[in-house]
Amino acid sequence: LFGTYHLNFTLLCTTSLTDGQTRYSIPEELKQGSVVGNIAKDLGLGLTDILDRKLRVAAEAGKQYFTVDSGKGELVVNDRIDREALCGQSASCVLPLQVVTENPLQLHRIEVEIRDINDNSPVFMTQQKALKIAETTVAGVRFPLETAHDPDVGSNSVKSYTLSKSECFSLKMKEFPGGRQAPELVHELLLTALDGGKPVKSGSMKIQVTVLDNNDNIPVFKKPLYNITVPENNMPSSVLVQVEATDADEGANGQVEYAFNDHTPTTLLSIFHLDVVNGEISLTGQLDYELNSVYELHITAKDKGVPEMEGHCRVQIIVTDINDNVPEIILTSTPSPVREDAAKGTVVALISVRDLDSGDNGKVVLKLSGSSPFILKPSFSNNYALVTSGPLDRESFSVYNVEITATDSGSPPLSSKKSIPVSISDVNDNPPVFSQPSYTVYLKENGVPGSILYSVSASDLDFGENAKVSYSILDSKVQDVSVSSYVYINSENGSIYSMHSFDYEKLKVFQILVQAKDQGSPSLSSNTTVHVFILDQNDNAPTVIYPSSAGLGSLSLQRMPRSAKAGHLVTKVTAVDADSGHNAWISYKVAEATDVRTKRPVSEQDDSSQRLLIAIKDDGEPVQSATVTVSILLEDGLHEPILDIRHKAAESGGKTGRLALYLILSLASVSVLSVVTFLILAVKCVRNNSYVEVLGGDMMSQSQSFRSCMSPMSEYSDFTLIKPSSTSDFKEVLSVLDASLPDSTWTFESQQVSTSDQI
Repeated sequence: LFGTYHLNFTLLCTTSLTDGQTRYSIPEELKQGSVVGNIAKDLGLGLTDILDRKLRVAAEAGKQYFTVDSGKGELVVNDRIDREALCGQSASCVLPLQVVTENPLQLHRIEVEIRDINDNSPVFMTQQKALKIAETTVAGVRFPLETAHDPDVGSNSVKSYTLSKSECFSLKMKEFPGGRQAPELVHELLLTALDGGKPVKSGSMKIQVTVLDNNDNIPVFKKPLYNITVPENNMPSSVLVQVEATDADEGANGQVEYAFNDHTPTTLLSIFHLDVVNGEISLTGQLDYELNSVYELHITAKDKGVPEMEGHCRVQIIVTDINDNVPEIILTSTPSPVREDAAKGTVVALISVRDLDSGDNGKVVLKLSGSSPFILKPSFSNNYALVTSGPLDRESFSVYNVEITATDSGSPPLSSKKSIPVSISDVNDNPPVFSQPSYTVYLKENGVPGSILYSVSASDLDFGENAKVSYSILDSKVQDVSVSSYVYINSENGSIYSMHSFDYEKLKVFQILVQAKDQGSPSLSSNTTVHVFILDQNDNAPTVIYPSSAGLGSLSLQRMPRSAKAGHLVTKVTAVDADSGHNAWISYKVAEATDVRTKRPVSEQDDSSQRLLIAIKDDGEPVQSATVTVSILLEDGLHEPILDIRHKAAESGGKTGRLALYLILSLASVSVLSVVTFLILAVKCVRNNSYVEVLGGDMMSQSQSFRSCMSPMSEYSDFTLIKPSSTSDFKEVLSVLDASLPDSTWTFESQQVSTSDQI
């Protein structure tokens, strides 16, 4: 791809590297906003991906020289780029950039080459130099001059020197290793340095030449070049090297003093010290391989003759690296929350590592400390991706503090640590769970409508909306009616309320199916059953079902013959209570009565009408009761003529045999009839047993059911007590009673146990 910088008409180029990287080339000093290239297009991203995937640039150099235009996806200049400040005199100046995209998280390496422009002129350290030359100096003698410095590189750096016209002096160039040149004066005046840029830039220095008396010999160094190697951690004040020069002259003309060349930079003067007498070069500052690996010093040896004569040498100090820089862990992208259902291999964060040392001292290995479901995956040139290596569970760990240790290969190795917090975002993977698998509620009947029955509670291990629970009642039937007609639930707190009052005699137990659902997407739910048991209250009074008092209020009319003997069954009083348990236990009591009692025979003096008031009460709290009045009419019955005949027969003492025979036949007929009647009742009793509840002992004892055969109209009430049996359906009991009580026309719907008493 090619782009054009419109102001300078400089060609920008983009190349794809063999490792998949992309490189751009731009000149230095481009204005802010200048386009480098369409990075989105080069990475195969659409315009929508720029915002959706948050395309951005992370610079390894520390300063943000470039940004991405979010509208066009172009890489643009963000700040002034000075190649000399970034790369110094290095022939190559490349800025590595890291381009980050999210969803999924990816890292792309981009390189921007910064090309040099001729923006600097050659500069001499001093504006004027004085040379003292003996008058006897022969033509061709060379005098080293100061070199000019140009921060630019290549053709834009110092290219040539010129000297103002002079008949006495000329200029020669001295070659040094590495291609560097230095001018030497051969007898001359104005020195000019020219660079090779377009346009050409120059710098100049005046040379003042003084011709002096004769000093025949110049100081001569033993070596023109001193090479030494020093580790960067060498202690200050230590002697690095000693230079030595000799002068063949005698006296003052042969005494030599040493000095740094006049153009020695102040940065070197702050690090190195030269002893003017013995030529020892020692450290006064700290060496740093990462800042400068090679130092070059120019030493001058001057004698004290008149004129002064001087000799020159170079000292090259090579600094060796030691492992003095700790590896630096750089978080290229801040990790976003990771879904707990993220697949294995999901990129969480992008990490780079940097060590300013070189060689093995700069080789770094990253390692994760402790155990976590993450691993480091190398990408390229000291860049790594932190990816998931196993399943995540926010409910177990909502935040992982991933500790990364970087260790270099130096001796001894140096290391650093960095902790990266990784948040796990919730996924709705947990349904609400009720505090109990089922609930049992005991509720008294006749409660106030709208009162609270119970509160169910469910919790959800998820977070936020995924853990927000709402409650509802699932539709079901209670006695063919929707359960929602009986109760309703508060959707927020799970409190269940009654819609109306409950009646134990109509409804004893029902179930409520409650559902708890979270607000996740998709939502999850669970169910529980609330068993509601209605508790009986003593809200029903005993009801007299025999003798029937229909049409007569509470008065029942019964008849009995005056000839009845003691223990004669006049009638039976039977009552039932719609309640249950103790609330349905019934007791009978004669509240009021006349003088006649069934405990003795009826006499001629007894009134023909007797009235009994029977009180019936249950064992509930509070006690409920009922009364029935039995009116008994004493009549001359069927037995009186027989008794008269017996009485007359006793008085006369004898009748005819015919009359006795009639009496015997009559008695035999009655006996046979009685036997037949007894057999019929016995068969009926076997086929249709009547179960009645008999109170025995105290009122607090449990009710027992005993099987008995009885007839309301039988003269004697004979009970046959059989072993206790379970209470049968009360309708069957009533059907038996109804069949045996001729004047009873009642019906009763509740399933209760009846009790009976007899008079």
